[in-house]
Amino acid sequence: MSALPEFDEGVFVGILIGEGHFGGDGRQPQVTLRMHTRHESLFAWIMQRFPTTKLYGPYHHGGRSYYQWMARGRALVADVLPLLEARVTPAIDAHAAERFTDMCEKYADVIARERSRIERLG
Repeated sequence: MSALPEFDEGVFVGILIGEGHFGGDGRQPQVTLRMHTRHESLFAWIMQRFPTTKLYGPYHHGGRSYYQWMARGRALVADVLPLLEARVTPAIDAHAAERFTDMCEKYADVIARERSRIERLG
C-alpha cells in the first residue's frame, strides 16, 4: 500500500479509535468497524484507501441498517497495523490503546507469522 496523506491517516485512525473494535475470532486478529448505512460514503472512502480489506453489507435486521468493514490477515498486518501502532496511544485514548494492545498481545504469534510471510514475499 502506498503512503496515505497525513490527513487521511488521521481521519482513519480517529474513526477506529472512536468506533472500531480491536479483537479477533480466536484464530486471527481483526479490526472491525460497524456503522449505520448513512455512513456509506465513509466506507467507500475507506475502501478506496484500503482496497484489500473487506466491506460487508448493507445488513438490515433488528431495526438496524449497517455496513461492517473488516481488516484481517495480510491487509491488517501490512496496511492497517502500522498506522495504528504508530498512533493509538494512551495519550490519545487510553481505552482504545488498551483494547488495541490486548489484541496485538493475544495474537502476537499470528501477527509475527504474517509479517514474516510478507517479508519473504517482498
